[in-house]
Amino acid sequence: MSEPVSHTQTAPKPYVLVAPNGARRGSVDHAELPVGLEHIVATAQNCFRAGADGLHLHVRDDRGQHTLDAGRYLETIAELRRVVPDMDVQITTEAAGVFDVAAQLECLRKVRPEWASISVREVARARELVSTLYGLCEDQGTRVQHILYDREDAALLADWQGRGIVRTEQTDRLLVLGRYSSGQQSAPEDLDQFPQDPSRWMVCAFGRQEHACLLTAAKRGGDVRVGFENSLTDKDGNTWADNATSVASLVAALKGAQE
Repeated sequence: MSEPVSHTQTAPKPYVLVAPNGARRGSVDHAELPVGLEHIVATAQNCFRAGADGLHLHVRDDRGQHTLDAGRYLETIAELRRVVPDMDVQITTEAAGVFDVAAQLECLRKVRPEWASISVREVARARELVSTLYGLCEDQGTRVQHILYDREDAALLADWQGRGIVRTEQTDRLLVLGRYSSGQQSAPEDLDQFPQDPSRWMVCAFGRQEHACLLTAAKRGGDVRVGFENSLTDKDGNTWADNATSVASLVAALKGAQE
């Protein structure tokens, strides 16, 4: 059995990525969850001011539903670069039960993003396309962050890396503590299921203990992803006013933990 992600004695300031909307929630869940372009950009600007280093971007169609439409991505990225040029932008290739691997690959080909998140278990649905997908990212200079939900996902990624399917520099990981399900409550100890790996890693978590999970990850040397995609409330169940409020609270807690 692999060793869990280990504690470190000292850790550098973690990178803070904000995930303000996701694929599933909408304004009915929170009035400040951004769906349209203008709201996404305004949220990004406020979160950047609050201390977020980057934005995990989902775009929506005219009905407010999750989409991988390249035109909407390119339009939103262009506006983000204009308004918050110093904020990194990571697009999602999330299938969300709607898109197949061919559609995910086509999105990457058309958008040519600087940074993209890719779920290992999602692209494994069409293993004949996996090498092409990672090769495309390498060729066009798209940085990859692998989304892992459990130890099995981590083992699959390690197998692909060992066989050269995943390219040498494509090592970044997002460790998801929990699932996208109603009432999901993640806990800091959920991190222990993932094997130790020297590559760069980030954590996201669900529910009231979102920030507690992220603080634990930061203490162990990981980066953090925060926002309404994963949690709308603080540790006491109080709803955050907006994404920037959650970001500011986490950034303050991270700073306090380092002092």
